[in-house]
Amino acid sequence: MKQEELAVKSNAAGSVQLRSRPLAATLVLTLGVAALALGVAVSASFGAADIGIAVVWQAIFHFQADVTAHQIIHEIRLPRILGGAMVGACFAVAGAIMQGMTRNPLVDSGLLGINAGSGFVLAMLFAFWPGLPFLYIILFSFIGAGIGAGLVYGLGSLAKGGLTPVRLVLAGAALSALLVALSEGIALYFRVGQDLAFWYAGGVAGTKWVQLKIMLPFVGAALLVAEVLSRSITMLSLGEDVARGLGQRSGLVKLTGTIVVLVLAGSAVAVVGAVGFVGLLIPHVTRRLVGVDYRWIIPCSAILGSLLVVLADLAARMVNPPSETPLGAIVALIGVPFFLYLARKERREL
Repeated sequence: MKQEELAVKSNAAGSVQLRSRPLAATLVLTLGVAALALGVAVSASFGAADIGIAVVWQAIFHFQADVTAHQIIHEIRLPRILGGAMVGACFAVAGAIMQGMTRNPLVDSGLLGINAGSGFVLAMLFAFWPGLPFLYIILFSFIGAGIGAGLVYGLGSLAKGGLTPVRLVLAGAALSALLVALSEGIALYFRVGQDLAFWYAGGVAGTKWVQLKIMLPFVGAALLVAEVLSRSITMLSLGEDVARGLGQRSGLVKLTGTIVVLVLAGSAVAVVGAVGFVGLLIPHVTRRLVGVDYRWIIPCSAILGSLLVVLADLAARMVNPPSETPLGAIVALIGVPFFLYLARKERREL
């Protein structure tokens, strides 16, 4: 992310004003919410039981417990779809915050060992403490995310010449491979591979209302804090020196932003598993649409991330019905080519 690409201007007082695109951002939010509502309706109507859009509307707003179609919508499909939307927002906002704070266009929770760290801790839980309530699972997922991120940054910093965007991604890939291998070893030795298969593949099938109720306070608080930090993250995206010159407490902002990222990514992994590239792809698309002001990037990324995961989950059910294609594979079909493009572009600029 080159500073000259950030389109900023200075006024006479020396402060920085961003050339944001509020009209474009408002349009993205409006159309994004409308598309998300339509995606939820279409996704809720698709499945083994053919249910029309009108029935979906009735099941949501005029629920009748004695109607089978309403029970299917309310107990199976809605938790799955809303879980996907929440997870998409988590990954997208986490990626936007990381890219803004580090000025690294290649970062993503899946590429920095955060997802793998959460998965490793989940493997330990299934092996040694099976049957834990979901609240404990999500809390330990936060811890695993922090361990993964810390190890990646530590490993990348050991390289000669310091930490660069490419080295950070390479360190993340290496450590993620190690943690995944250890998780698989634990799964084989303690015979919990079937329990971990869902997290390896990635998917929102089986999401329950109780999981969403536990997840919602963490995610809601983290998204609120992310929006509060948005202006400070924008200043950090201009460079450390610029942020300090404008009176930003960079250390506190980075610490708070890192905690927000760990909460968002840890919550998402606890529900959906190892789904990568959402946090890489969505922030880039959002910046293209709304500019570089994170006061707009964060809410727009949340909406577009939700839309991506909801549509990807719908596609996962449509590829080979009645079987389901892993959600992670569907997202990777888009994310991998995009990552290779970014990596090649970053290499040319080094």
